[in-house]
Amino acid sequence: MSESATNTAKKRPEFRNINAFSDLPSYRLPIAGIVSILHRVSGAIMFFLMPFIIWMFDSSISSEISFAKFKAAFNTGMLHVPGFIWTLVALALIWAYLHHFIAGVRHLWMDTHHDAVSKEFGQSSATFTLVVSIGLTIVLGAKLFGLY
Repeated sequence: MSESATNTAKKRPEFRNINAFSDLPSYRLPIAGIVSILHRVSGAIMFFLMPFIIWMFDSSISSEISFAKFKAAFNTGMLHVPGFIWTLVALALIWAYLHHFIAGVRHLWMDTHHDAVSKEFGQSSATFTLVVSIGLTIVLGAKLFGLY
């Protein structure tokens, strides 16, 4: 190989290990990456709070007495935890479900229409997912806190 051919050859990319303390704070994660991470977080929240979800469902439909205890847990508290905290946990579950559902539909769409997926679609669908999930959470949270 001649010297001019080696000079004009494309330089190979250099890979190195990252330093979490110096490299990660300056890394700008794209919105699609944020939505993907939040999809995993929302799934984990729903998984770990499954006993709370089952308790809420069981208490709300078993009897009038259990429904009164259910309402009291959110109004006055339960297990030495104020009712406001239980309401915030319910709000976190509302967000987790909405975000996980909408992001899941987004992922299914991208899996089935892989030829139509582009970087622009990824950004716009991720923005849509965040806006709709947060917007619906605010609306349902206002109902949860009795604002309407």
